[in-house]
Amino acid sequence: MAEATTGLDLGAAAALLAAGVLAVPVFKRIGLGSVLGYLAAGLAIGPFGLKLFREPETILHVAEFGVVIFLFIIGLEMRPKRLWGLRKEIFGLGAAQVLFCGLILTLTAMLAGFSAPVAFVGAMGFVLSSTAVIMQMLEERGEIAGGPGQRAVSILLLEDLAIVPLLAIVAVLASVLGVANEQAPPLWQTVGFAVAAVGGVLLAGKYLVNPVFRLLAQYGGREVMTAAALLVVVGAAWAMSLGGLSMAMGAFLAGVLLSESTFRHQLEADVEPFRAILLGLFFLSVGMSLDVSVVVADWRLVLGGVVAFMLVKGVGIYFVARLFKASHHEAV
Repeated sequence: MAEATTGLDLGAAAALLAAGVLAVPVFKRIGLGSVLGYLAAGLAIGPFGLKLFREPETILHVAEFGVVIFLFIIGLEMRPKRLWGLRKEIFGLGAAQVLFCGLILTLTAMLAGFSAPVAFVGAMGFVLSSTAVIMQMLEERGEIAGGPGQRAVSILLLEDLAIVPLLAIVAVLASVLGVANEQAPPLWQTVGFAVAAVGGVLLAGKYLVNPVFRLLAQYGGREVMTAAALLVVVGAAWAMSLGGLSMAMGAFLAGVLLSESTFRHQLEADVEPFRAILLGLFFLSVGMSLDVSVVVADWRLVLGGVVAFMLVKGVGIYFVARLFKASHHEAV
């Protein structure tokens, strides 16, 4: 009989687990958090470290599912009424942060000598924060349910929604500058797909998922319920990706729609084990994907640009937070 696994595969798995097990407790002990621990461990064992892994993208594609599941679980804890109560923070605080920080970062890049289109694209990319990293940090600190945590979640949700209009603006800029992809779909089609994807997830979550789960609870086994829970997460993420939106946004919406379901606690228990291990793998694979040679080759531009953008964005976020009546401590 053919062997199902090889020594190399087991060695790779052991290296991944060992890297996380060794690095994460150390980084948490010194107060830097588990995310930096995973990133550092991934960098150490990746192509630019010990070279134990040559193609981290393969792991990254699978591990991204951990971020999707994480946002689904966050959505399960967010009732629709609670989300509606955050509408001012999402479309007020979130939009103000994206627009104001995007403006001042664009001006900063232009002052550094970049053209307006390049400055805008770079600035808006820097404005969009990592949902996975920030959510993980908030969860570790137990701050997601609090007021500051909810406002942070609101900003992240608006940033995910901002992806479609930002991509549309980039497409328009490319067309104006004569570098547009002729095979790219028209703008109305991109927006239409995004709206259809959101509508499809909302309708399925409201009218289809609960009846299906009731049927499975009556006639299916535990493993079928687990498979169905994963199907909901994957289906919502896939629908959003087809519409050009964030997969994490789709999973979050699916979680919100199921947050008042009688199966909420079972869904959370079924997908939680997958979330924990895959999220760790995601951060490890991101660390493995870091190209240190690029940083070394342009270290002045990278170091100066990152520090300058962080300072400008920090001042911008502080100003917007204070404008929306946040305390000095929270704004900082």
